[in-house]
Amino acid sequence: MSILADIPFSLLELAPMREDSTITDTLKGSLAYAQYAERVGVNRFWLAEHHNMPGIICSATSILIGYIAGGTERIRVGAGGIMLPNHAPLVVAEQFGTLASLYPGRIDLGLGRAPGSDPVTSLALNRDTQRAEHFPNEVSELQSLLGPREARQIGQAKAVRAIPGENTNVPIWLLGSSLFSAQLAAQRGLPYVFAGHFAPRFLSEAIALYRREFTPSAVLAKPYVMVGLPLVAAPTDAEAQYLSTTSKQRILALIRGQEMWLKPPVDSMDGLWSEQEKSYVDSFLSLSICGGPATIKHRLEVFVEQLGVDEVMFTNDLYSNEHRLRALDILMSIKS
Repeated sequence: MSILADIPFSLLELAPMREDSTITDTLKGSLAYAQYAERVGVNRFWLAEHHNMPGIICSATSILIGYIAGGTERIRVGAGGIMLPNHAPLVVAEQFGTLASLYPGRIDLGLGRAPGSDPVTSLALNRDTQRAEHFPNEVSELQSLLGPREARQIGQAKAVRAIPGENTNVPIWLLGSSLFSAQLAAQRGLPYVFAGHFAPRFLSEAIALYRREFTPSAVLAKPYVMVGLPLVAAPTDAEAQYLSTTSKQRILALIRGQEMWLKPPVDSMDGLWSEQEKSYVDSFLSLSICGGPATIKHRLEVFVEQLGVDEVMFTNDLYSNEHRLRALDILMSIKS
């Protein structure tokens, strides 16, 4: 039996939009995608938080989580993640307490300390440019707001309470692409997600640090690592390489500061980028799981065996919705 049989597969959704589409149709497509993911056995469906990025429709993350959870029945739905410097912890606790009350046992709260946007947009979201430095304290505040009332500010005349939120104990995950969140997750005894789908550089070092320094907590007895990876699955390696040019064009647009619409695949990227840009895009996507069924199965088996990850979360940003669903069929078929 494959080592992948017992590894949960999950999805990270950025609600990617084609330039010839509409926001309404894009979000309806994300729901249909989540519903299909639930049918084929995907474990979690998380939504990212990005701002001021035409082509990525996931700025109102908590609203989208409610939309997806309301249109599905069993799959866990969550944030991958809420960028905490953009939000007051009380507001996050109230939003996710409401979601957890509406969809019990199905809501996850992933937290990040990056802005999920460019510096100008970050300033528009939050005038305090030092908020990221308070991330550890704000994680603690959020844990407290979502926890039991009796554990909070006993003896004070009036404690701030998250209603809803209090005593929902929404599972909190820490997300990161460097060593900071890995160390914090280890210290707090929280599950950790490494953002390998866009920042692979510190992958091995971050996971090793997290495991080495992990302290058991009331929510987690031993380390739990999930890694985000880009996925391009197709019936053949050649078709997968062709379809992967959609992601390559979007990352190219990102580094050029251009709008990030999903673009149709092309036969060749030659002439579309410089050698320096090619090197950057290739580095950005260096953990991409791209190929036909045998190729992606082999790559994932090696990846899981080498790093010992507990769960894998995939981005699956293909141009065609039909190809996105087909990729899920291929992905889930390799677990046996």
